[in-house]
Amino acid sequence: MNTHFPISNRTRATISAPVARRTLLKRTAVGFGSLALSSMLAHESNAQASIDNPLAPRPPHILPRAKRIIFLLMSGGPSQVDTFDPKPLLTRDDGKPLPFAKPRVQFNTTSNLLKSPWKFRQYGQSGLWVSQLFPRIAERVDDLCMLHSVYGTNPAHGGAMMKLHTGSDNFIRPSIGSWVSYGLGTENANLPAFVTICPTLAFGGINNWSSSFLPAVHNGTALGDASVPSERARVKFIQNAKLPIAVQRLLLDRLNAMNRQHLARTPFDASLEARINSFELAFRMQSEIPKIEDISGESATTRKLYGMDEAVTANFGRMCLLARRFAEAGVRFIQVTHNDDKVQWDQHSNL
Repeated sequence: MNTHFPISNRTRATISAPVARRTLLKRTAVGFGSLALSSMLAHESNAQASIDNPLAPRPPHILPRAKRIIFLLMSGGPSQVDTFDPKPLLTRDDGKPLPFAKPRVQFNTTSNLLKSPWKFRQYGQSGLWVSQLFPRIAERVDDLCMLHSVYGTNPAHGGAMMKLHTGSDNFIRPSIGSWVSYGLGTENANLPAFVTICPTLAFGGINNWSSSFLPAVHNGTALGDASVPSERARVKFIQNAKLPIAVQRLLLDRLNAMNRQHLARTPFDASLEARINSFELAFRMQSEIPKIEDISGESATTRKLYGMDEAVTANFGRMCLLARRFAEAGVRFIQVTHNDDKVQWDQHSNL
């Protein structure tokens, strides 16, 4: 649609009259000055960001009592109705047909409700419900915080695990460990803020410890993976047996100097800054990680407490012990993944 607006003779003359370069610069001097000032301020802000350690410890908005998180991931899991969440209505309607349509993902043809075969009691001052399957846990319920409001919308392992870690089973989002790293940093400059011990490459894989759109420095640092026992788990690409530490330090200093010169001549490059920080962290981890991995100083009593004296629990027990040692060293978030094929957490059969 065209609309006619009358234009006065003065307006026509103003529009059509040429503007000399000197006049243009005079009229727009303030504008160019603002652009220059904005550029300088942005450069100073970026320069400060480049100097600061992205993993430096940062206080949260609310002062917490907890400083670190050990996240035990046991894919699948025993049913909530058999563990810590009794269902009186399920017990009442035992044997009756399902009162809702069957989910699309199913493993058998059962069509009736089934109550839990185990009894529940309330324990501790908190009065938490615990089934008879966990008498030892029942003794420590006042040290636990149960989240009964958590629920899932994806019945498959892969989608459910991604949603657990990232909040989404459809899009790649930062994992919970990456958010903790981004928000709080690390208490030990020689270690990352987020470590994942023997992570599985299935059921979401790397997405479960990825930083997604957050800076790459907040990715989980993997100690081994599910394909090797925890006693052989190592962080990749931080050791160089061919070069002494002194030579590595010299090479890294020269590389950093060249990178800093490049940053000084060009606009701030976040990816290059991230690589500089990653190189430095990897170098420092060479001396710090082996100290944590060395559990020779742990007593026989401690090893037994972690189940390392029994074959069926030795691997996972060692992973949990390593998680404690990483936490004591200042790592904010430690993810421990149970991957022992001999013991399945799912209860599809053999109850």
